[in-house]
Amino acid sequence: MTRLKGMTWSHPRGFDPMVACAAAWEKRTGVGIDWDKRSLQDFESYPVEDLARAYDLIVIDHPHVGQITEEGCLLALDVPEGAAALAELSAGSLGQSFPSYTWKGRQWAFPIDAATQVQAWRPDLLAAPLGRWDEVVALAHEGRVMLPLRPPHSLMVLYTLAGQLGRPCRVEGPDLIDSDTGERVWEMMREIAGLVDPACAGMDPIAVFEAMAGEGARIACAPLIYGYVSYAVPGFRPRRIGFADMPVAGPDGPVGSALGGTGIAVSAFSAEPGAALDFAYWVAGADVQRGIYAASGGQPGHAAAWGDEAVNLAAGDFYRATRATLDGAWVRPRHDGYMAFQAAASERITEGLIRKDAAGPVMAAINRLFRESFSPGD
Repeated sequence: MTRLKGMTWSHPRGFDPMVACAAAWEKRTGVGIDWDKRSLQDFESYPVEDLARAYDLIVIDHPHVGQITEEGCLLALDVPEGAAALAELSAGSLGQSFPSYTWKGRQWAFPIDAATQVQAWRPDLLAAPLGRWDEVVALAHEGRVMLPLRPPHSLMVLYTLAGQLGRPCRVEGPDLIDSDTGERVWEMMREIAGLVDPACAGMDPIAVFEAMAGEGARIACAPLIYGYVSYAVPGFRPRRIGFADMPVAGPDGPVGSALGGTGIAVSAFSAEPGAALDFAYWVAGADVQRGIYAASGGQPGHAAAWGDEAVNLAAGDFYRATRATLDGAWVRPRHDGYMAFQAAASERITEGLIRKDAAGPVMAAINRLFRESFSPGD
């Protein structure tokens, strides 16, 4: 019997649906899949090539595509025999989720999980989600706001605020951000960082959600945080977290949020590429995404699931409440060299917020790092 190995990330949202889908797939086809998991921080930084040599199926995020294309470690998924299914998956994209895995004319992963920076709020502590950034600042003065600023999330906040102001960061260089936008965004970040708990500098979204969802917690809002449907489900934690479109700082509504989510990819070194490819197409499809994937704790990457009445009912309307922000999300740079930039730039931003650095040195540093991330041929 054919058995494949898969790697995903260590959270119920990332692991449980893959195990459930693998069990259904084995019953359907006889092909078994054993899933392993890595921590969120490790998932964001571990070399994809090393994973590709050990696993048949890998859950990745889209900023890796330039690097993996250069390394030749993943199989292109746009095979001729899958043309009809590929078109259906493309049509079911949430915002830029599907094209975020397209690079140099080929498709390197299919979205199975869609996410972007949205607003998390406590319905028992606030009458409604916040609508404007100045409301966030006012609530932060009361000590009731948290913001994940552990790298790489500090850089994601910078991206989102720049997009909100109508001046999104550049993806092709030479600089990442112009000086005027950089100064304005940095002052917004420095202000909010000075009002939230200093521990936020070491917190990722999961840590913030755990702090918000505890019995007796006073934190009522995380204004820019990657949505996690698990926390919207009644009973997952002592207090349920609601989700909504992000508070806006500019004139154009909830646009420019830094796109996240994950995609299913197939290793170029797999001994069973056909079997792995078949599963990738199946698990990313509309029926599975709005069915067993969502029912098993997943956060689907297909529009059919996000618009499904039953899926929304089970998740406190998580999907409908954040859809506009996801549809207007911005795609990060994806060139070979970007991942090293993301690590270094986000460290510099977090350090700068802790030290209360002025905008000039921080923006100069991240622009220099961005220029250096491109090879001469890019």
